[in-house]
Amino acid sequence: MDTDVQSFAVAHLRHRPEALELCCFVAGFDPTSTSPYLNYATPLPGARPGGRDVATLVEAFRDRGLRPRLEFAPDAAPEVEPALRRAGFVTEAVHEYLVCTPSTLAPPPAAGFRVETPADDEEYRAIDAALAEAFAGDAVASPEGAARLRRVQDAGGAVRFVRSPDGGCAGAAMCSAPAEGTAELAGVGTRPAHRGRGVAAAVTAALAGAMFARGTRSVWLEYSGEGSRRVYERVGFRPRGTRLYLVFGES
Repeated sequence: MDTDVQSFAVAHLRHRPEALELCCFVAGFDPTSTSPYLNYATPLPGARPGGRDVATLVEAFRDRGLRPRLEFAPDAAPEVEPALRRAGFVTEAVHEYLVCTPSTLAPPPAAGFRVETPADDEEYRAIDAALAEAFAGDAVASPEGAARLRRVQDAGGAVRFVRSPDGGCAGAAMCSAPAEGTAELAGVGTRPAHRGRGVAAAVTAALAGAMFARGTRSVWLEYSGEGSRRVYERVGFRPRGTRLYLVFGES
């Protein structure tokens, strides 16, 4: 499964607005943003980079005024981490990821609300605003953010949300288009006023179910704390491996 997740990461970056193949790395960039979460690289499974390969990668980021950054499953390319550390990369984070399959998916009981698919620009803007509120300090609502959500849906992924009593968005999440038999579920967020009601579990299970209905073999995600981990495990996600985040220079 590590190789599936890493192969997915490569395929995902190859479809970014600007993608570069740099020896045994793929770098994906979004010219509309300087966010490190939208501009990063990943190695090919089994990559064995040399010093010149890493230097070329660093230069590609510097040419764009960005800090070099990578995300990858180290078990799928064990020689990459030592090469990057020799060049001056340091740990930004290490995240465990969880995987759900059709046989482990356990949708939660109905909680008095319905999970919906956004139908128009107004609903995409409401979702973007709700996620910005849910991740206070890490995101800001913007037309570009709403447009990125629509692109996820239009590109074969999925966006789902729970409507709040005022007609807006109580919480939402998204799932990438499948690649290499798997898909990444991300951005699970609930507005503070609606937490504790099962919104996150509902959108997570709905997205995984939508991917499985399309024939995807698995859905994976990373979690931000033990509380969210328990939510995901209740709907069928299980620990499977780790992903390493490295940045160039001092963290």
